[in-house]
Amino acid sequence: MLLANVVETSQKIGETSKRLAKIDLLATLLRQLYGEEVDIVVSFLSARTRQGRIGVGYAAIRDAAAEPAAHPTLEILDVDRAFAEIAATRGTGARVELLHRLLARATQPEQQFLTGLLSGELRQGALEGIMIEGVAKAANLSADRVRHAAMLTGDIVAVARTVLEKGEAGLDEYRVRLFQPLQPMLAHTAGDVSEAIDDLGEAALEYKLDGARIQVHKSGDDVIVFSRALNDVTAAVPEVVKAARAMPARDVILDGEVISLKPDGRPQPFQITMRRFGRKLDLDALRSELPLTPFWFDLLYLDGGDLLDEPQSRRFSALAQLAPVVPHLTTSDVSKAHEFLESALEKGHEGVMAKAPSAAYAVGARGRTWLKVKHVNALDLVILAAEWGNGRRKGWLSNLHLGARDTEKGGFQMLGKTFKGLTDEMLAWQTQELLKLEIARDSYTVYVEPKLVAEIAFNEIQISPRYPSGLALRFARVKRYRPDKCAAESDTFQAVQKIAGFTTGSA
Repeated sequence: MLLANVVETSQKIGETSKRLAKIDLLATLLRQLYGEEVDIVVSFLSARTRQGRIGVGYAAIRDAAAEPAAHPTLEILDVDRAFAEIAATRGTGARVELLHRLLARATQPEQQFLTGLLSGELRQGALEGIMIEGVAKAANLSADRVRHAAMLTGDIVAVARTVLEKGEAGLDEYRVRLFQPLQPMLAHTAGDVSEAIDDLGEAALEYKLDGARIQVHKSGDDVIVFSRALNDVTAAVPEVVKAARAMPARDVILDGEVISLKPDGRPQPFQITMRRFGRKLDLDALRSELPLTPFWFDLLYLDGGDLLDEPQSRRFSALAQLAPVVPHLTTSDVSKAHEFLESALEKGHEGVMAKAPSAAYAVGARGRTWLKVKHVNALDLVILAAEWGNGRRKGWLSNLHLGARDTEKGGFQMLGKTFKGLTDEMLAWQTQELLKLEIARDSYTVYVEPKLVAEIAFNEIQISPRYPSGLALRFARVKRYRPDKCAAESDTFQAVQKIAGFTTGSA
């Protein structure tokens, strides 16, 4: 297929606000693809390449500029091969030359599409939810079934090719398997427990622990522990392995948190717990200094049975028969919910989780059936840019531009800037990491790929004409970076609007 066909569809998707029209456009395009073309196009329209980052930033894209071709001749397979060659090539100059050759074969619309794709600025509105429904329609399948398969794999690209080639039979490949990690279910933010009870009615409340999310797979004495990012961290957490082996069930998949506790039982700060997951560590010494305690809050698989579609109340009850569970309370009484929150805070935890007892486990999804309530106002936001500092911060990237993920329009909505809360150590670290993600700069600002997530505390959300979002955080300050989270797990602009008391589009 010609790249021009993909570009034309992308433009049409971006020009319409109608969800069904976007889905129809995607389905029509997808039905015309064969083999590898499916992987390439679904990746492109999901604003990424099959190769991931290929080693070209904004400067390389600028230097590779070429006169556009008069007529479209580029095939998508040609583009994919060119990206693979660039990714495998060492040396900035060599990569720029390869990119220049590719752009010289592209028409102006194709050049705009390719440079937007490579710079992370492609905004055509083909968000993951739309893509899933487009794939489902193209394959004449239920969107729910395709969504479930995509959640289990964490990758709509692989699912798209399978169902377009094999139809419904292809969905049988996607099921819960031991030692194949699942994307964790995520939570939205509620302003307080009253809001959570209003949303859920009866709520299953749990202490919200400020630890490291883990997923544990066990079959007999074989145990593998996965991190939030689905990395194998088994070697770093022997305490978790021991706890899992002690459970009476043979085969289980558990969801939980692991945290280092002080001698009095109160939790250590998140950064202290994360020391146990360093690349280079003396495990025996750290295990003695910072022992870890696992806390379980969900059961996804038990002795051959997939529990994802079971209600939370049943999963939690089955879990409680296997091992100690996180402190919990089920109630529809707001006053009791407040008392439970105060109990969690008094013990040093950061708040509570409120869950709908009837809810299934939505792998990889952030639904309104799980709500997090913290003591202080805090959001996980993505860094969009940073300004060079002055005074003691001179030479470091300091003032951070904060973005919330927009699930309706795509991209990120800026909510303000802050340099508050940054230690010298954090300034040095973020300068190093942000420069790796640079896509553009001016005299005092470095613009970056939206990948780094930071937890930002704030006093309130206020109306602000200064930013296109219409909103800004008041007295924003950095609590910590969240290297365990990716941008797709950051808080959404729609959640920010809800906290601020605005409905979508009213800010």
